[in-house]
Amino acid sequence: MFKNFNKLEKSWIYYDIGNSAFTMMVSTIIPIWFNSLAGNAGLSDAQYLAQWSFATSIATICTAFMGPVFGAVSDNKGFKKPMFRFFLLAGVAGCALLGIVPVWSIYLITYIITKVCYQISLVLYDSMLTDVTTEERMDLVSSQGYAWGYLGSCIPFLAALVLYYLGTIGKVPIKLAITVDFIIVAVWWFGVTVPLLKNYHQIHFVETDANAIKDSFRRIGNTLVHMFKKEKNVFWFLLAFFFYIDGVYTIIDEAVAIGTSLGLDQMGLLVVLLLTQVVAFTFATIFGKLSEKYSSLTLISVCICGYFAVAIYALFMKTLWQFGIMAFIVGMFQGAIQALSRSYYAQIIPKEASGEYFGLYDICGKGAAFMGTTLVGIAVSITNSVNIAVGTLGILFVMGFLFLRKSSSLTK
Repeated sequence: MFKNFNKLEKSWIYYDIGNSAFTMMVSTIIPIWFNSLAGNAGLSDAQYLAQWSFATSIATICTAFMGPVFGAVSDNKGFKKPMFRFFLLAGVAGCALLGIVPVWSIYLITYIITKVCYQISLVLYDSMLTDVTTEERMDLVSSQGYAWGYLGSCIPFLAALVLYYLGTIGKVPIKLAITVDFIIVAVWWFGVTVPLLKNYHQIHFVETDANAIKDSFRRIGNTLVHMFKKEKNVFWFLLAFFFYIDGVYTIIDEAVAIGTSLGLDQMGLLVVLLLTQVVAFTFATIFGKLSEKYSSLTLISVCICGYFAVAIYALFMKTLWQFGIMAFIVGMFQGAIQALSRSYYAQIIPKEASGEYFGLYDICGKGAAFMGTTLVGIAVSITNSVNIAVGTLGILFVMGFLFLRKSSSLTK
């Protein structure tokens, strides 16, 4: 499967396969099950979407503050691997608990904690890219991570989907089906990560001293000043990333919540999103190959334009087949824009400070996604229109495109 990749590169790619199973649950069964818990407690569809949006915003704001700190600390010699292990295990445990918690408010708290641990593990994981491969192979390795992550996540998700379906038709108690679903995903997430835990060794680091944590805070401030003065292409890229990836993650996180609020069939939505994973695998692989011929910045621009088209299309979406078209277009660009952004950023930052820089990257990515989810929550609360709420995300893609052009003009 990975004959052109070495042992360490393959181990790193496997974590994308592992954590993507949880990503699928966040995009599908988690919001559906929360909708069920919320509905039983008397919340309306609009209230459900608003509560879900605000919970996602809280999780990403927490990550925005915590990501750079833990990223900077992980750059110290010998810190990255044990920190990654801690957040991995905390995320896996939280994932399993999401199949047990019975009250919607406690469920949201559990979801927030789990997602924060998951996202911080990704800060550390992304920063490992500088240790596991060469600069020339970063686009390819990063793209393969996302590509196989989308395809590999289908294996545990198919099992979860079958159990959920049996629960909805009364063949299996629905609560038991949900519990087993999350245990399957938690075990998959951890099991596929074992090779990375065994084989990864931190190569690029800063020397550790008695004040490692204090020094890490100081480095963050120095890095921000240095970036603004001396690394303007990195600064403008992060600003562009802040806007366009915000819209991307909002669509990923809220796809099923949006479809459910439109009154679309839940099983139909899950099947459509499962097929989208295959589309994402195919196009992430294609864009990885295209990166050998075209610049990452050019390909990222193409992806941004694709997402802007999705936001405009969402204004007119009403039926399941229309949702399917939107999901297909999202799948075309979803893996590519994430993989190329990650690898391009890894190429332009100092490798010995990769954890710190990827902590800042996460502020402008997953940690900054509160804008999109909050925008959707506020818009749907005011207009009571899911279509308008999603359409407003087009603003984020326009801003991201403009700032990316600014970064491109400063890149040698």
